[in-house]
Amino acid sequence: MAKPYKQSRNPWILLFLLFVGGLAGNAVAYVLPPSLGALKAISSIGLSPATLDIHFLKFTFGLTMDAGILTVIGFLFGYLLYRKI
Repeated sequence: MAKPYKQSRNPWILLFLLFVGGLAGNAVAYVLPPSLGALKAISSIGLSPATLDIHFLKFTFGLTMDAGILTVIGFLFGYLLYRKI
């Protein structure tokens, strides 16, 4: 018997679910009491802000992320939810 056609997945949905999962994990880590500090953000990853100034236009670019165990777990749940869709 032929396999059913599997519709291709949208990568924007994956990015959205990863973003929401990471945000949820970071929010849970933020509201934890200080006694559970091991689950909070461990390090900050990213690019520090850089500015390009050409007198009439100033452009600033930077991206940082506070990574922790709960953030990674949130990313994992987002990915697993994407696989279920």
